[in-house]
Amino acid sequence: MVLFFTSTAHEPAVTIYMGRDKVENEELIKYAWPQDVWFHVDKLSSAHVYLRLPESIPSWDAIPEALLVDCAQLVKANSIEGNKRNDITIIYTPSNNLKKTGDMAVGQVSFHDDKRVCRLVFPWTE
Repeated sequence: MVLFFTSTAHEPAVTIYMGRDKVENEELIKYAWPQDVWFHVDKLSSAHVYLRLPESIPSWDAIPEALLVDCAQLVKANSIEGNKRNDITIIYTPSNNLKKTGDMAVGQVSFHDDKRVCRLVFPWTE
């Protein structure tokens, strides 16, 4: 079952979706909306986290820092290896930049345009 959360780091509150395993991640990939932004721990296994942008945030590159931190903490906390490490990198991109081909493993994605992937480095182990 895909989980959803409400973040109050932004007004109005926003909805965040998370897949706990590769099957749920695959469902999120399949049913992502155009205004969704995908988050993942870079180069490690982790949950897929999707932020559904409200109309008050004009684009994925205008997400307020407090909301980025909420999403980053959620994806980090749901990475078996990432939640134990310092200085991990969180990547995020619009959902329409996710590329899924038939030869990829369940839950695996790549990108149409690497220039549309942002990176956040968090030097903590919370």
